[in-house]
Amino acid sequence: MSERSERTDNQSAGLAVVTVTYSPGEHLEHFVTTLAHATTEKPQVILADNGSTDGVPEMVAEANSHVRLLRTGGNIGYGGAINRAVAEIDPEIEFVIIANPDIRWGTDSIDQMLEAAARWPRAGAIGPMVLEPDGSVYPSARSVPGLLDGAGHAILGSVWPANPWTRRYRQENEQVSERTVGWLSGSCLLVRRGAFDSIDGFDSRYFMYMEDVDFGDRMGKAGWHNVFVPSAEVTHAKGHAASRHPEIMLPAHHASAYRFQADRHPHWWQAPLRLALRAGLAIRSRIAVRSALRQQARG
Repeated sequence: MSERSERTDNQSAGLAVVTVTYSPGEHLEHFVTTLAHATTEKPQVILADNGSTDGVPEMVAEANSHVRLLRTGGNIGYGGAINRAVAEIDPEIEFVIIANPDIRWGTDSIDQMLEAAARWPRAGAIGPMVLEPDGSVYPSARSVPGLLDGAGHAILGSVWPANPWTRRYRQENEQVSERTVGWLSGSCLLVRRGAFDSIDGFDSRYFMYMEDVDFGDRMGKAGWHNVFVPSAEVTHAKGHAASRHPEIMLPAHHASAYRFQADRHPHWWQAPLRLALRAGLAIRSRIAVRSALRQQARG
């Protein structure tokens, strides 16, 4: 039996895992090693690599027979890389885990999401409770932002965290329970392959950020549910890429926030709103970049 045949036979027929790597450092090894505690399945893991230079994806793929390195050919963004990886997965595999490489899996976390998928047959995407490294809860299950909430949160969220638009958008006061939500953090999702394909996956125009908001919104509009499952827990060391390159990532975040709202408010009579939003986000982006670079310089 060939190595590839043996590998295929030992892997799960119902589950695959994809992540996007971009010089992930030590995070990727933790991602792979803790995965063994998350599910009794034996999923193939695909690393969609967007141009890593640290050698870690190659090392991890070489050391683990169930891990495959897929080079995307350049930095094509998060959503584009996920789409590229999912296209490599046998369409007969029903569920795909989509997660950042800096996720550490809680015990039985994936199995908990698979059990929830059985309870929610119209769930296109299922998301776990996402914890910060210090154990605090990250608000990973949110409402889809309208123009006012989105603008208020994007412009004021970091300088006035308690503003009413951010509080409504983040839904931090909602009861912690298994429920449908507007969208789920793309840092960790279990997606039903049929649902993913029905909306053509992620919108690759989003280089980074807001692709998960757009994904969840389109999932809901297509008749699927986004289901938050807090019994499943993962830890996310979020922001490691953004913190290294704030001059790239922060403008990308603000550009994506504008694209999301502009796509949903395309009419000519909404042009003044789009213009005001673009101007406000541009100012907020410049302030955020300057602040991040000053903090970086101070060490």
